[in-house]
Formats: sequence, C-alpha cells, structure tokens
Amino acid sequence: MTDLFLLIMGVQGAGKGTQAGYLCDKYRLLHISTGDLFRAMANRTDPLALHVKSTINAGILVDDETTNAVLQDRLEQPDVQTHQGVLLDGYPRNEAQAQWLTGYLEGKGKSVDAVLVLELDLYTAFKRSFGRVTSPDGKRAFNIFSNRDGVQWDFEKSLDDKFPPRLVAAFKGSGEALKRRVDDADAFAVIGRIEKFLNETRPVLPYYEGLGILETVDADQPIETVREQLFSIIDERKK
Repeated sequence: MTDLFLLIMGVQGAGKGTQAGYLCDKYRLLHISTGDLFRAMANRTDPLALHVKSTINAGILVDDETTNAVLQDRLEQPDVQTHQGVLLDGYPRNEAQAQWLTGYLEGKGKSVDAVLVLELDLYTAFKRSFGRVTSPDGKRAFNIFSNRDGVQWDFEKSLDDKFPPRLVAAFKGSGEALKRRVDDADAFAVIGRIEKFLNETRPVLPYYEGLGILETVDADQPIETVREQLFSIIDERKK
C-alpha cells in the first residue's frame, strides 16, 4: 500500500477537481474517482464488470458490496504502487462504506491519513456550477455570475417547452460557442447533485471527525489560497 491515503470531499463547485490536480502533482498521488471507475466498467468483460453493467442497465442502484469490490479492484492494480499515495474522490457514500474502507486499509497496515473537505455555502455552489462555461479547447474558464468579461449568454427555451431553459454562451465578437458540462445543463440537474451531496456525503463526515482525521478548508477563497492551505494540512499530516 502506498505512503499517503487521502479522501477529498465537497459539494459541486467547491473546486475538488482543480485542487485534486494540484495535490496529485505535488505529492505524486493517484487520483481515483469512483465515477470514473464505474464508467470504465463499460469496456471490461470480467465477472465484476458484467455484474456492474447488468445492475446499472436494470436501473438498480449499485449496492455497497459491489461498490467496495470495484474500489478494491482498482486499489490492487499494479500502477497504484508507482505513485506515492492515493487521492480518493467520490467515496465513501455512507458510513458502511467508510467502515469497510477502514477495515480494508487496516488489513494492509494502512489507514486514511486525512479527509479533506472543501466547504462552500450551497448558494455559491449553485452559482459556480450552473454559471460555468469553458472555451472549446477547455483552457479558459468563465462564469456568467462572476467572470463573464468577453462573454455573451442567454437562456434558450426548448421548442416544445418540455424541458427547462438551458444556458447558452459564446464569445462576444466571434460568436464562438462556449462549452458546458453535461451535468450543469440545467438548474434541476445542479440542484439534484447538491442534494446528493447533502444526502450521501455530508452524513459520512461525523464518522471521520470521530477518527480525528477530518480537515476542512473554506473553498470560498482564491484558488491559490485553498491550494496552499491544503498543502499545509498534508505537510503537517506527513510529519
């Protein structure tokens, strides 16, 4: 098992993806997203992948035992040992999964070193997610609520009014369309993901607080400030 094992949690818009990139670069961590793991199952034909696919195709929620098996499968891949640690994103979803992870790591002579929580009020989280757009090459990010210089935007109604209006944005002058994440498509989708965080992720936090490894950072600060605070937390934990 690797040297450093971290969890990162936070509501959408808190900047988990951005901060995960900084953490993985600095500490040579492997970023494991459980969402990515389940998507990767689509290209596999082993029994575990077939079970996951059949469960999802049947419209059934993947149970804890299967979720744990998918994570264990990933943690035991050879490339994990080529990194100096793991940054786990999107897991655990409940206390039962958290307890399983504790037991699994104990069996490897390891434990979670810190649970990094990016705190953000839900109103700001909504605006950050619903308002974000990027240039076609993904290199420039904008937000219609806070960083919209050079960007024009509007709400476009569906032709038959069966769907909520969607946000469309483009560069002023050229009219080149900007991209949006599929899961930011409409307000209902964004709110749904906020509720998922409240119902699934937040209830797990007391478990890790009880273990003395919960670390919170105010995500409503400049990206660089959040990054440096996370670095300080990890450096202290590594001592």
